[in-house]
Amino acid sequence: MAEEAKSSGGDNAVVAAQSHGADLASAGAGVISSDAVQNPGLPPHRKRVTELDSKKEKSAERAVYSLFYLSIVGSLGSVLAYMFFPIETGEEAAIRLHTVFVGSGMALALLALGIGAVHWGKALMSDVEAIDLRHPAPSDEATREVAAEVFKVADEESGFSRRTLVRNSLLGALIAFPLPGITLLRSLAPQDIDPVEVLRHTMWDKGIRLARDNGGHKVGEAIRAADVTIGSVFHVVPENLGTAKDVLNEKAKAIVLLIRLDEKDLKERDERKDWSYNGIVAYSKVCTHVGCPVALNEQHTHHLLCPCHQSQFDVADEAKVIFGPAKRPLPQLPITVDADGYLIARSDFTEPVGPSYWERLK
Repeated sequence: MAEEAKSSGGDNAVVAAQSHGADLASAGAGVISSDAVQNPGLPPHRKRVTELDSKKEKSAERAVYSLFYLSIVGSLGSVLAYMFFPIETGEEAAIRLHTVFVGSGMALALLALGIGAVHWGKALMSDVEAIDLRHPAPSDEATREVAAEVFKVADEESGFSRRTLVRNSLLGALIAFPLPGITLLRSLAPQDIDPVEVLRHTMWDKGIRLARDNGGHKVGEAIRAADVTIGSVFHVVPENLGTAKDVLNEKAKAIVLLIRLDEKDLKERDERKDWSYNGIVAYSKVCTHVGCPVALNEQHTHHLLCPCHQSQFDVADEAKVIFGPAKRPLPQLPITVDADGYLIARSDFTEPVGPSYWERLK
């Protein structure tokens, strides 16, 4: 059998083991491979030009720290562009110049920083082939001491401590790189206006009709109370929104969700019973966590869901928070109807809309 297996298997020999009678224990086959992959070993080390020529090494070092300094220039240039090309006027040309110069500065900062880091690694850091053997975790004390030694050796091989110009320029580039992003935070709110007051007042006022939100700058038709059926949801804006100087900013504060529930499901305090009309309630669409749009309504549970961070509000119970990171209920817009049956606001919101951290300033 063994001879037949050898003759029929070519380079691979298959040996079948059989036993008979009382000594029968097992039967199987073993494959003996004659063409197993051999360890090729490490290729011969090829020295880089910076290892062979000290002038080339010095030139590479100058290139690296020059790129890091260029990254600093890009970061600071972006900050200066933000200052000298403001967009408060809203003019198209100003916005274009602002975008071009601020974006170009940030792109230069990131590109120069990345190229400099790659060039440093390829041209100056130690280029030695090594094998890193795996070991069980956690490491013992001796291994941790070896790890600390590895960091020390890595510092020596990279020249981080020795090449002071490269190190300092890198640190400078890393410090300067976040500055454009930090500078852009200035646009989140006017410096000369209290944010709480900005968010406290919207375009809602006594007698303003509730109109459909048709997207963007478009304001739809006013809404009759008779058109709002139980379970329906309307995205609502002030009817006079189109008269605002900055429509989108005003809309972002005044946007409202209009929902009708069965009156027996509403839980209202005595002082708020006239804030709704025949089971119709209106709440700010701006989440009190970080300002995301609350737009997912669960009709059977009367829960509103913010899709960003999963805050949930109970519409039937004054939009109180029942889950998630939001810290306060959605502000309610007091509503009623006019003589023609259209839904109107009784007043503006009685508290600031939007994220709660503005309110914490007071």
